[in-house]
Amino acid sequence: MSHPDIASLEGLSDYDVTWPWSDGQRLAPGLTCVFRVKNEARNLPWVLPPILDAVQHVLLVDNGSDDGTLEVATDIAEKCGAADRFTGLSYPHRVARAGGEHLATPATSVHSLTHFYNWCFSQVRTTYSMKWDGDMVLTPEGAGILLDLSWQLESTQTIVAMPRHPLTVVDESTGWLDLSLRFLEPWVYPMGPDFTFVKAFDWELREYPPATERLVLQQGLCVEVKWLDADEYAHWRKDGVDFTNTRLYRKLREFEVDEAIRSGRAEALGGLVRVDAPPGVHIIDFVTRTWLREQPRPLVKHSLPASLRERAPRTGAPS
Repeated sequence: MSHPDIASLEGLSDYDVTWPWSDGQRLAPGLTCVFRVKNEARNLPWVLPPILDAVQHVLLVDNGSDDGTLEVATDIAEKCGAADRFTGLSYPHRVARAGGEHLATPATSVHSLTHFYNWCFSQVRTTYSMKWDGDMVLTPEGAGILLDLSWQLESTQTIVAMPRHPLTVVDESTGWLDLSLRFLEPWVYPMGPDFTFVKAFDWELREYPPATERLVLQQGLCVEVKWLDADEYAHWRKDGVDFTNTRLYRKLREFEVDEAIRSGRAEALGGLVRVDAPPGVHIIDFVTRTWLREQPRPLVKHSLPASLRERAPRTGAPS
């Protein structure tokens, strides 16, 4: 076996990064979805099944969950008849939170976001990979589009961005969908030495050559689930991050939405639309399978408040 491409600072050989092309491994055609998750067992029953329909392989890396995330994911893959297309791994090291902790952590440490991401994606054995979060739910249309793309991209070097729409779940039948911002973070990338992760100020950043083609998918294919009864921002609030910085405008918007819903002011905050599911249908199922499909395009509720619109860049910042 060759020497690792990125040796861990702590000398933990199991968590060195060795890219498959350095070992002479030939990547198989297709798309692998890579989850890096902690305590996402609650979301996985909605998140995993459409992803398993959409890609050739799913790689889920659990980072110290205490809610049975890895076990739940494995069980879902088996029930979906996709156990042979699912790989579950554990990464036991505490990973620095985005912001100040990340900045202070050396890029090759097992505690670095950068090293964590490179280690996760070095396990991929297909020609394309997709970064995906444990709270993002594809619609059936989104799953179909990704399945088609998995073979259409083979002869190209293309990154793919997909707008996602935050859905705050108030209870099983009620939710607030934020249609004001278009979060255009790229999710799908070719695998290769030009598409690895480097350290940026507040988080990891995936590099790609300037001439790389970029494909932006349509709206309404994915929602990002937020639960009102949970603290969705614990990994951000304690870092002393300046959320008024333009690169973090999305987090600032999320804080405003969360506070508006909790205080009963959601109706007054531009861009939010309340969705009520019919009896017996969970709000996540209703929004992803019915409501979004029936809405006219583009998905626009109200204009974004001027205070945020002036700060918002044209493309979304990484999460």
